[in-house]
Amino acid sequence: MPERPLPTEQEVRALIHDRRNWGRWGKDDQLGAINLITPAKRAAAARLVRSGRSVSLSRPFPKEPGLNNALPAHHYMRTLPRGKGGFAADYYGIFYHGVASTHLDALCHTWDEHAMWNGRDPKKEITFDGATFGSVEHWAEGIITRAVMLDVPRHRGVASVTEERPVHGWELEDIARARGVRLEPGDAVCVYAGREAWQAANPERPYGRPFGMGPTSGPACTSPASSSCGITT
Repeated sequence: MPERPLPTEQEVRALIHDRRNWGRWGKDDQLGAINLITPAKRAAAARLVRSGRSVSLSRPFPKEPGLNNALPAHHYMRTLPRGKGGFAADYYGIFYHGVASTHLDALCHTWDEHAMWNGRDPKKEITFDGATFGSVEHWAEGIITRAVMLDVPRHRGVASVTEERPVHGWELEDIARARGVRLEPGDAVCVYAGREAWQAANPERPYGRPFGMGPTSGPACTSPASSSCGITT
């Protein structure tokens, strides 16, 4: 694959602001690209099922502290009596926005010097008791759509992505073409970077963050320590 020049900071900032979806579904929209997952899209995705195999994107609950888990999750269990028997009860606590856990980021999660999703002021919308706009409960009906896995290490013939060669949008397009896949609006695109192989080769190093700060609408680049998903628009 021919080498391509990395985009400049100015080009990246222009992409973030020129191609954002603010206002696309109205100034009060709190769904974002999930709007593209229509009933017809869900039905089309269901028709693609052949084997019924389930593939999880989750990771073990990150309780163990370490270089890659500076803020470990809490899990306490106890047994309680009930009648002549009993039951097991759990307490969970987790700082989701580390790099050791899997989670979904709501539209209110990040912003830049301009605003958060749809031009809202984070100082007004983000409170100690929760977000008043763009929070995750607006996706409570579930996300059912076609998933497309783009395996970057396999495409490159390497074990994992490295910092020296980050992933950009054009390579994801190259991978999709090579696999004979046409990306469609509303697809869930999962970008695999070879996290396990990278960590095995770098046990003394903490995981990097997959993206820089700022509102984006899907994965534009990824680090060796992450596998990320986004909805195509």
